[in-house]
Amino acid sequence: MTDTPQASALDSLDPAHPPQQVAPAQHQPRTLGFWRTLLWGLLIIVVFFIGQLTPIGYFLLRHEGPIDSLAQFEVAMIQIASRSLTVSLSAIMGVPAILIPIYFAIRHTRMSFVDYLGLRWTSWKNFAFGVIGMVVILGCWELATQLAGHEEKSSSFMVDLLKTARGDGVVWLLVIAFCVAAPVSEELMARGFLYRGWSDSFLRVPGAILLSSAVWTVLHLQYDWFALLNVFSLGVWFGYLRYRTHSLYLTMVLHGLNNLAATIQTMWLASGHG
Repeated sequence: MTDTPQASALDSLDPAHPPQQVAPAQHQPRTLGFWRTLLWGLLIIVVFFIGQLTPIGYFLLRHEGPIDSLAQFEVAMIQIASRSLTVSLSAIMGVPAILIPIYFAIRHTRMSFVDYLGLRWTSWKNFAFGVIGMVVILGCWELATQLAGHEEKSSSFMVDLLKTARGDGVVWLLVIAFCVAAPVSEELMARGFLYRGWSDSFLRVPGAILLSSAVWTVLHLQYDWFALLNVFSLGVWFGYLRYRTHSLYLTMVLHGLNNLAATIQTMWLASGHG
């Protein structure tokens, strides 16, 4: 006996054959894509810089000297911005300034905050692999620096900053800012938010790694061109690790270790051994 509309209607009244429930269509989670990631990324960078400028603005309001002219304002800004306490607080304030806009951006997707950014750990084997690759890259650039007779211009600024931090008793805060706060905020933006959105666009993974590394490099314009190439190559390595392990925590830790090594080296120079 073939099924007819009348038979189907009668079956729906039979408790042994309840009607089938059709589930509503489920939309698959998607990332923001290229253009929305770009627009949100620009907003995130603006908020990030506003957050970093907040301590400078606070100390400027509490400045005791006169600020009656543009020249006095510039002098006060330079004095405040070059203080180790200001630099440390600016880096620390960058973390919430990054997290807040990223949170609202990800709310427009159907993905969780953790999954979107890759906030998970990976294996110790991947950690060792990442450390070895980072050491090789940094070692190659150090060798290239020596062979080229290149002297990094930013090292003197860092040495002076650490000397003033010792005088102000805030070395610990400067270490936290450089080795924890800065890696967290920068990785959240570059290998977290930007890479994730762009890797699902027409750029695919290779393009997302290169473009997010370029953006990260631009944030370090205080360095000279030689050091910027170093930063970019390290960014590409971190991007590859983000793709390989799906772990942002890994790149945060490696970034922090890199900054810690640079900070220890700078402390050595500041103590007069360089």
